[in-house]
Amino acid sequence: MPFAKKLTSWYLENKRDLPWRKTSDPYRVWLSEIILQQTRVAQGMPYYFRFINVFPTVFDLANASEEEVLKQWQGLGYYSRARNLQAAAKFVAEELGGKFPDNYRDLLKLKGVGDYTASAVASICFNEPVAVVDGNVFRVLSRVFGIDTPINTTQGKKKFGEKAQTLLDKKDPAEFNQAIMEFGALHCTPRKPQCEICPLAAECVAFNQNRISQLPVKLKKQKIKTRHFNYLVFVSKEEKTILQQRKGKGIWKGLYEFPLVETASEASFSNLVQEDACQDYNVIKEERVDLFNETPIVHKLSHQHIHTKFWIVNCEELPEEGIAFGDVEKLPVPALIEKFIDTYGF
Repeated sequence: MPFAKKLTSWYLENKRDLPWRKTSDPYRVWLSEIILQQTRVAQGMPYYFRFINVFPTVFDLANASEEEVLKQWQGLGYYSRARNLQAAAKFVAEELGGKFPDNYRDLLKLKGVGDYTASAVASICFNEPVAVVDGNVFRVLSRVFGIDTPINTTQGKKKFGEKAQTLLDKKDPAEFNQAIMEFGALHCTPRKPQCEICPLAAECVAFNQNRISQLPVKLKKQKIKTRHFNYLVFVSKEEKTILQQRKGKGIWKGLYEFPLVETASEASFSNLVQEDACQDYNVIKEERVDLFNETPIVHKLSHQHIHTKFWIVNCEELPEEGIAFGDVEKLPVPALIEKFIDTYGF
């Protein structure tokens, strides 16, 4: 039985019941694909329903404020995805009259849409015979065909893309693409794949050569950077605090946070008040300051680990315009700040 036939037969018996598989609406399929980038299905599912509920059409998403979109995205991380999502929605709504491009090449022109997403939408919604290649596909192809070219290199991406395209069922690309992704997600998993009952075991190079744990090959990532954040959580007698919007090109652009003092290493209070970033807040030298967490909270991102302390600054009046405690939860914040807010209980 051909490779494609084996995969689709497995898929029809084992596929998950996922909402975006019940539609060919490009808005909903595109939305699900963007949400599921760098995100597990179980985590992404509530966000998918949330976005469909709050922004039922591409026009609703396009017309929303960035702050509202970021608030709905809060907790998913990689916030540039949310900003790109809305930019693409605005383009579709304003330039294309709400109609999504119906082919791979034009889909690639949308902000935040790369090869994988364009292939997925084009094949699932418009039956265009273009193969998808995501982490699951890399894993399945590398193991079955014994491909040891690193998957995170230009050469690797090209090689796996060409291989996937040759295997694609041209008559039903949507089903094949979903089948190979689902097979990697549920059966040919990173750890403890179900090799003994695998329909591809007879032809799988990795299984027959005992190389399962060695494939796929991925070059080591860049060194993780360690950063030390100190948040000044102002608490006034008027029951107000200070939240500031992050600017620039760094992490969490557009999200809100408490006044931040970043230090080269873990800081004590005496070290903290010497930092230039503290000079605008003379009140912390005069009023009572409590350290909320003695042990820094470590927030891990893909390329950096952030060690965080929250300093509660009790004061009569705020040094700048503040926000009422009851409005704190209305603003989009990073997951790190969200967890603190929930724990502290504004």
